[in-house]
Amino acid sequence: MRIVGMDIHRVAAEVALLTDGELRRLGRVPMRRADLEAFASKELTHDDHVIVEATGNAAAVVEVLSPYVDRVVIANPKQVLLIAHAKIKTDGIDAAVLAKLYANGFLPQVWVPDQKTLSLRRQVARLTQLVRQRVRLKNLIQSILHTHLAPPCPHGNLVGRSGRAWIAKQPVPADERDAIDRHLAQIDLIEASLKTVEADIAGEAMADPIIRRLMTLPGVDMTVAVGVAAAIGDIRRFSDPRKLVGYLGLNPSVRQSGEGPAYHGRITKQGRGQARGMLVEAAWAAARSPGPLRAFFQRIAAKRGKHIAAVATARKLAMIIWHMLTKETDYIWARPALLARKFRNMELRAGAPRDHAQRGSAFDYNIPDKRAAERAWVEKAEADYTRFTSRWRTRQREKSAVPT
Repeated sequence: MRIVGMDIHRVAAEVALLTDGELRRLGRVPMRRADLEAFASKELTHDDHVIVEATGNAAAVVEVLSPYVDRVVIANPKQVLLIAHAKIKTDGIDAAVLAKLYANGFLPQVWVPDQKTLSLRRQVARLTQLVRQRVRLKNLIQSILHTHLAPPCPHGNLVGRSGRAWIAKQPVPADERDAIDRHLAQIDLIEASLKTVEADIAGEAMADPIIRRLMTLPGVDMTVAVGVAAAIGDIRRFSDPRKLVGYLGLNPSVRQSGEGPAYHGRITKQGRGQARGMLVEAAWAAARSPGPLRAFFQRIAAKRGKHIAAVATARKLAMIIWHMLTKETDYIWARPALLARKFRNMELRAGAPRDHAQRGSAFDYNIPDKRAAERAWVEKAEADYTRFTSRWRTRQREKSAVPT
């Protein structure tokens, strides 16, 4: 077996070959599909293992080289310390170090997702970028209004119909008015693109049982479910829920040396930051929805504050997700009418027709009696959780009161 290390960049990749303990430089390969295919067909064999570092174009390199070799491995750049902290650092040395680490079994690898997961990740990234652009333009409009002493907007949506009518009445100079109009026009274009991307995502999500299962959780809508599912990929690669928590960066950092005590600090924030942020947003929403998760949030918030409680609830959500996906079961405290409404909204985003004459299961959420009955059911579960956890504090007080 030959081991090929590739230090890839945007323009070219430096390649080193390790065979029978000897290193040989194979030169630089342009980072274009045709050049990579020509290099692979000429220099590589079906028994080779190729090692590349995780970069923006690493997935495309894997796709091109995989038919020509036995295996393509992506190395985790944050953990390849021999490269990151080397005193003498060149592309050739980096490629050789990748090959040597893999040969000795010390290379930290990155999981390579399948094409469906990669597509979902790209769609979620596009959606996030469009939302950030819209927020940036809204902030620019707010900044202009603030500069000219405009009062806070009384409407919930600044760029909605009522918000735009309110903006039109604010006294601002002509050049500032033109700038606001340009920003609003850009927002219209972004929102049109958002609808297209959301429709594509909804079409994929409707047929995905994993995404539908994740949506049974409180606070988890279609966007969060797709983002988390794309980040996790195959749940079987996490043998324990704590590994999933660590992958999402929601585990606390630990410092311990010698025989001293271990100190736990803030969360590590390693791994998939986008999914971590979505879970924290879902935690805030779950804290406003009745159920055991709200009781958990309130219990942590009473001791540590709301922000720490939100992160702890996100961690709890990650652990529940591991059990749900591993055991192939839905969230036990899901509210059927609310869940049907989530699914109906997903269908509408995908382009399903609005048939007002026909009432489906999603209409139950508009019936006060049914909505109240479901709410009472989960509120009872919340009360049971609160009563159960209150015994923990009682036992701790009793234990501390025993004389030694």
